[in-house]
Amino acid sequence: MIAYNTAIVLLGTSLLGASAGLVGSYAVLRGRSLLGDALAHAALPGLCLAFLLVGERSLPAMLAGALVSGVIGVAVITVLRRYTRIKEDAAIGIVLSVFFGAGVALSGWIQRQTTTGSKAGLDHFILGRTAGMIRQDLYLIAAVALVSLLVVLLLYKEFKLVSFDVGFAGAQGWPALKLDLLMMILLAVTVVIGLPAVGVVLMAAMLILPAAAARFWTDRLSAMLALSALFGLVAGAVGTSISANRGNMPAGPVIVLSGTVVFLISVLFAARRGGLARWLRRIRFRRRLAEQMLLELLYELAEPQRQGQSFSVDDVAAAARWDARQARRLLDSAARRGLVETQGEGQYRLSEKGASRAAEVARGSRLWTLFLLENAQLAGAFEELDVESADEVLPPQVIADLEAKLQAAGRLPARWRSEPAGGTP
Repeated sequence: MIAYNTAIVLLGTSLLGASAGLVGSYAVLRGRSLLGDALAHAALPGLCLAFLLVGERSLPAMLAGALVSGVIGVAVITVLRRYTRIKEDAAIGIVLSVFFGAGVALSGWIQRQTTTGSKAGLDHFILGRTAGMIRQDLYLIAAVALVSLLVVLLLYKEFKLVSFDVGFAGAQGWPALKLDLLMMILLAVTVVIGLPAVGVVLMAAMLILPAAAARFWTDRLSAMLALSALFGLVAGAVGTSISANRGNMPAGPVIVLSGTVVFLISVLFAARRGGLARWLRRIRFRRRLAEQMLLELLYELAEPQRQGQSFSVDDVAAAARWDARQARRLLDSAARRGLVETQGEGQYRLSEKGASRAAEVARGSRLWTLFLLENAQLAGAFEELDVESADEVLPPQVIADLEAKLQAAGRLPARWRSEPAGGTP
């Protein structure tokens, strides 16, 4: 049975993680990942000033002060970027360090000098204190998460265009600046409500990690938003559960570490962009390329009029400038795939299946070679394509022109040659 306080904290951190993941996706796509960090650090002096003005530790007042301070920090970044020669990364670094330093100084002064009001716990806003979450905090987080979800659903298409091409959105007459500002407000509010739970230092990780992890799994914005919210929810729930079962482990850092684990799993095992998937694709590509090189070589050695000719390992190795071991390995692999047939000790020849495939490889290779000779400036754009991809990439008219040139030079494989008007040449 889960204790009441633990259930409150578990629900609160899970909703906070989901909300941060949802809003953080737009920050990541807009290249503003560090802006969440700047917002969190810029909020600290606002917390302290609100405490001094109210005279007590009133969470609503302090969060309002944090929001104002964070917005002022973002405004300073905008002014520095637009009206000075300082670039955005330097402006973020300046605001982050100056505002955070001011906040730490104010917090220390309050702890030493102020005698009115309850000043205990101000330092918890730096690293967070999840265990202190109460029902009212949960309601606030739930309300912000619901509002964020509704705004994203209602303005999905608008946010999508602004996230990927704000210039085009403005040219189409959309209120791009207002939409961008609304996204910034959502980000600021999410940062502020997360301060009591995970603190100034760790809030940026709650925004960035789920969205960055989701980016490895999909190219679609809708899927990314859903995955990012799910990853944030999982990080919040798992981190809180671990902290609850290990009383000496603070929840905020553990939540961030849980998000880090989700991110690392995505980096390694994501279906398309994960490290393992990319490594397997490279291996398959190299094997396919080696097989194509072998088949093209065998086709070159045995043009159609000498299709039944046999080859030894030494013949193949000498023609390709491979060592005998590599040539034998490739031939044996092709034999297992039914592309070549063994003819006695160390002798091979193309099978019927292999001869057909070799002709396709030779045609594709000759098409690409001729195309790149005529369009050398495009070589970099096609460096990772294999030789059999010509029909999938090049327009049909280009393929027809290249085939005509190959046929005129006597280099087009027989099954693709067209007969002249007078009959077979």
